[in-house]
Amino acid sequence: MNIEHLVTMANQIGTFFDSYPDREEASTEIANHLKRYWAPRMRNQLFEHIDHEQGAGLSPLVLVAIAAHRGEKPSPPPPGGDAG
Repeated sequence: MNIEHLVTMANQIGTFFDSYPDREEASTEIANHLKRYWAPRMRNQLFEHIDHEQGAGLSPLVLVAIAAHRGEKPSPPPPGGDAG
């Protein structure tokens, strides 16, 4: 998949969770969304972009979320589904 498209999609997820008043919760939910719904190949491309291009084009919140939660397993979805 095209990295520009992945960056755009990651930033859209970040924009949604940016409305959360708790920054830690927003960061966790961004990471959980990427882990739950993105194929490993997509996440790996995004990680390579961060490692080689310093995440050019990614929002600061998305970069923080990925850096903080990159190696963790996602939390289970909340009852009734995921808001993201």
